[in-house]
Amino acid sequence: MDSSSVPISKLVKEPYSLILGYPRATKSELKKRLAELKKLGIKTVSFEGKTTLNNIAVLGKGYVGVVVLSRKGKKEVALKIRRIDSSRSEMGNEAKLLKLANQVNVGPKLIDSSKNFIIMEYVEGKKIIDWVKELKGKGSAAKLKATVRKVLDDCYNLDRIRLDHGELSYIHKHVIVGNSPCIIDFESASTNRRTSNVTSATQSIFIGSGLANLVKKITRVPDRKRLIASLKKYKHDQSRKNFDVVLKILGLHKI
Repeated sequence: MDSSSVPISKLVKEPYSLILGYPRATKSELKKRLAELKKLGIKTVSFEGKTTLNNIAVLGKGYVGVVVLSRKGKKEVALKIRRIDSSRSEMGNEAKLLKLANQVNVGPKLIDSSKNFIIMEYVEGKKIIDWVKELKGKGSAAKLKATVRKVLDDCYNLDRIRLDHGELSYIHKHVIVGNSPCIIDFESASTNRRTSNVTSATQSIFIGSGLANLVKKITRVPDRKRLIASLKKYKHDQSRKNFDVVLKILGLHKI
């Protein structure tokens, strides 16, 4: 870690207390959270990333939590900190759903969790929309197809275990591409609603978004009506056979 790395003991003081108890926490709550972090074995936090909160860099911010780069032992990890104003009273359910996704090798690996924190594998890379923007030259179409195929395979595996991510209509925010693409952020996930991972992700990548417009410039996009018809059939019956038809129409079946 670089010079932006600070010991967790400093997180109870300004300006870092903003991150430990975003958007505002009492001194008592900050002390409780510090004790919780010590118990989890977190030693330092590194403030870096493209998102900023009051000029403090973080990896990300959502409705439930703030994510920062941390260190547990000798390993770099992503630490998700529950927001004080979150509608969730604890992080246990999200951790449980991430663990479920991990059973089919989807998502960052869950390492540990507590009431206010989730510790997971740090996935280094770029958001899929930024990665696509930078794709240029020979072989870019093949790279794009391989990445999209992996994302859709992961989506199918989530559909198969009846775990709906819930936010893949906005896939540009929820897939990081590094050595391999990884679906992140399961705070809106649920096993209590009909899954739509494959359909939401496919529509977001190929039909109606800024990402879709970028994809069209790199590879051939199938006929919209034909694609939508295959997705409707898959939505009705989420079988491997129907998923394979979607892949075939997208030209991804041989990858």
